[in-house]
Amino acid sequence: MEQSAARQPPAVDQRLSGSGAVKARVSCSRELELKTTLRELVIYIVFLTDLSILTFGMVSTDMYYLNKVMSHLFLEPSSSEDNRSGFRSIGSRADFWRFAEGPLLDGLYWEKWYNNATLTLQNNSHIYYENLLLGVAQIRQLKVRNNTCSIYPYFHHFLEDCYSEYRYRAEDRSDFGLRNESEWKYTSASSLSPWYWGSMGLYSSGGYMFTLPKSKEESVEKLVFLRQNSWLTRGTRVVFIDFSTYNANINLFCIIKLVVEFPATGGAVTSSHIYSVKLLRYVTYYDYFLASCEITFCLFIITFLIQEAIKIVKLKKEYFRSAWNWLDLLLVVVSILAIAFNIYCTVEVSLLMEELLSDAHVYPDFYFLAFWQVLYNNMIAVNIFFAWIKILKYVSFNKTMTQLSSTLSRCAKDIIGFAIMFFIIFFAYAQFGYLVFGSQVEEFSTFQNCIFTQFRIVLGDFNFETIEATNRILGPIYFITFVFFVFFVLLNMFLAIINDTYSEVKADFEVIPSQELQIRDLLRQSCNKALVKLRLKKPEMDTNPADESLESKEFSATKRKDISKLSNRDSANEKAPQVYSRLGEGIK
Repeated sequence: MEQSAARQPPAVDQRLSGSGAVKARVSCSRELELKTTLRELVIYIVFLTDLSILTFGMVSTDMYYLNKVMSHLFLEPSSSEDNRSGFRSIGSRADFWRFAEGPLLDGLYWEKWYNNATLTLQNNSHIYYENLLLGVAQIRQLKVRNNTCSIYPYFHHFLEDCYSEYRYRAEDRSDFGLRNESEWKYTSASSLSPWYWGSMGLYSSGGYMFTLPKSKEESVEKLVFLRQNSWLTRGTRVVFIDFSTYNANINLFCIIKLVVEFPATGGAVTSSHIYSVKLLRYVTYYDYFLASCEITFCLFIITFLIQEAIKIVKLKKEYFRSAWNWLDLLLVVVSILAIAFNIYCTVEVSLLMEELLSDAHVYPDFYFLAFWQVLYNNMIAVNIFFAWIKILKYVSFNKTMTQLSSTLSRCAKDIIGFAIMFFIIFFAYAQFGYLVFGSQVEEFSTFQNCIFTQFRIVLGDFNFETIEATNRILGPIYFITFVFFVFFVLLNMFLAIINDTYSEVKADFEVIPSQELQIRDLLRQSCNKALVKLRLKKPEMDTNPADESLESKEFSATKRKDISKLSNRDSANEKAPQVYSRLGEGIK
């Protein structure tokens, strides 16, 4: 008995020491992982700061105000003097000529000061006295050929001409009218010129075009001459008015495109695009600072690209099973595309700027450069969006974030099943609304508009009177049933799925105590060590040091409890023979 009792404590000590070694290794591994994550987070914050500086350096409030003043000048309806109309009021070909000969020329040519004093601007127009009109404005039209649509036989005696909606194959490229100037002859555009996606179709970059002279009087004479000789015909489907300005005060180019579409139904549909872009990028000291940030951004992307390539080589197929790896790969690809766009835009501006400004009597096509600059801005916007989303990868060690991610992953199958049922009902209502209200209500004029309109109904932004006036029976039925089934039933089911799953995940986290070292604990330990080294704080001498990890604390406490239990058990075993002997003596 004594020998076995003597051999028992060492076995317990070996078991405790073995489990303690395992826990210590887990603790060290966990702490090393947290330190690595923290180091990656700091580096990524530096990258995100650099990217944010770049994006905010690309835009400014001056762009908004420049677009606003140009929109007010050319798009807002002017006074009713001389029977003039604004651009948005154009409803026919006659309205177009009134706008072109009136408000358009008034906005393009600023020849006098506010007190009617003549301006000496060396034959150059300064819109609002601050924006230099680059070159001259250009007006371009696209036409379709006659007999490009089919007429029902019953109407052959009544109709001889038929002009279809615009299609590239139906485009008319033959000379017409006086045939003696460029405005009467078709001009092909370069293959690099972007097409225009309008409200009624996709339009090519060629057409019948002419430029306005440098003086207002000559421009009026030319427009009157073209109007009298029917430059716009029945086959005209779209007219573009293009011009560009430059404001040296804020170093911004403003590229303006006014579009008037003449659909096959008759009438006119107007639209406009006003882009304020910074084509001359490196002018001030701040611009050169942004250039250094761009170089830093490129170095970061090269580093990330090498890291992802190494991961793909090591992990192979396992790499693509992680959503975070897909996000890292997407961020690198989008960044490479943004760098390529930036290099292309910079090179094209440097090559074309002098050529475009060489002749003041021709139209400089800055729309091509603005188009690529806007694409670059959009690419950067997508890039920084995914860059911010990636921060969730580094805060996943937080308990709350882990609960949220666990909730989404656990209820993913339920949400997918719910989404199938939701969109079946949603698209059924969209098809119903398109067929019933599509010919009367603008919000239901296309199937895409129906989808967006129904989302607006869910958000409470909808005009019920329009559908009620269109159909007094089906309108209220459609609205009431859609709100009941989609808003009150389906959306509440969606919230219930997420709420129940979150409650389950939260309950699981409460049952399982968290024994993991958090990033905040690691930061607190690092700060304490730094303060001690700088002699700003005295080292703590208590039994539980401040720099001790949570795992070591819990392990030491557990070990002390187990040892105390074992000692109590051993003492009880030693006392047991004495008790038995006393009981034996009493019996005797």
